Amino acid sequence: MPPLRTLAPEPTDPAARALAAVLDGLRPELVAIRRDLHAHPELARTEERTTRVVAERLRAAGLSPHLLPGSGLWCDIGPTVAASGARRVALRADLDALPVPDTCGTPWASVHRGVAHACGHDVHTTVVLGAGLALARLAADGALDAGVRLIFQPAEEVQPGGSIDVISEGGLDGVGEIFAVHCDPKLDVGLVGTRIGPITSASDEVTVTVTGPGGHTSRPHLTGDVVFALGQVITQVPAVLGRRLDPRSGVNLTWGAVRAGSVPNAIPATGSVSGTLRCLDGRAWEQASAVFSQAVEDVVRPLQVDVEVKHQRGVPPVENRAESIGVLEAAARDVLGPEAVHLTEQSLGGEDFAWYLTKVPGAMARLGTRAPGGRTYDIHQGDIRVDERAVEAGALVLARAAQLAGRRAGGAGPV
Repeated sequence: MPPLRTLAPEPTDPAARALAAVLDGLRPELVAIRRDLHAHPELARTEERTTRVVAERLRAAGLSPHLLPGSGLWCDIGPTVAASGARRVALRADLDALPVPDTCGTPWASVHRGVAHACGHDVHTTVVLGAGLALARLAADGALDAGVRLIFQPAEEVQPGGSIDVISEGGLDGVGEIFAVHCDPKLDVGLVGTRIGPITSASDEVTVTVTGPGGHTSRPHLTGDVVFALGQVITQVPAVLGRRLDPRSGVNLTWGAVRAGSVPNAIPATGSVSGTLRCLDGRAWEQASAVFSQAVEDVVRPLQVDVEVKHQRGVPPVENRAESIGVLEAAARDVLGPEAVHLTEQSLGGEDFAWYLTKVPGAMARLGTRAPGGRTYDIHQGDIRVDERAVEAGALVLARAAQLAGRRAGGAGPV
């Protein structure tokens, strides 16, 4: 694998150049760690090995990681409060994998059947670890202006997510600003995508369960037809939401699973449909739960069935603060070059990094992982491959962002 410097020019700022030199030396080790994590994926709230790998490497660097209950950790570097008055800058990674088969075909493919790092969390973890190791090296030399907290959270892929656990355990105490990156296989390695304001959507899980007495398909008039009722929910409720909520809010209800019956000539007594309810706008998200439940009840009311609605609130949109995006963009240009920053679109995907941003300001950027001229993969698919130069690129951007944010007097402060 060629070094990142084949894609990015040498930084001109001395502090950025020092970071680049340290991370260039760490590159082989970080790639090896990323491959090890990819080969040993762990599902949400079971990330014990992953936590252990990260903690052991941090201890070897002379740091003292704070282990969270079950899995996950955070680790502080440098002073609690900088001479400028800035509070700690947090860098966040997520540890968990997905329950999908790994079909990437590399020697470091998953050894666990049906589990894969299909969303790039192995990259995120290694990026924050690399940034932390580089910053720890600078801190040891007295060259780190403000303290940094590395957050390695469990359970990003489930709801409620692990960010809530981190916050409840005090993971943001003393933190003034937080940054993260997320793999983007549509963007070439060496580039980052940024956006002020919402960059992801709110995302909830919904399940509608319909019950009735059941019966024979030759006598549907003598029973409540559960399957027909589910069909009305599947087709009509998304249309109702589109008329009850502002269309500019980007409401999207998509069903992913339907369960009902087992034979063609019997009307079952129960059935269910599950899916995701997503909103680009946080205000619409606050209204969507009540509108969704009412729409389901109204649709099935004439059909002589009972209905139960379960709405698992997930995450709000990730709302990037303008000042924090300015820090990430300046960092990316410093370490990856003046053309490294690209405007990215808002995604309908959910990200529980959003919960941190309800407590402290910050921002998330998209990290290019596509090999230039190579195939565009999709996340949450088992065949995803990344250009591993993205590990060094992401570590450089986050470490440089921590440097720049730590220089601001007083820190960014709470939202």
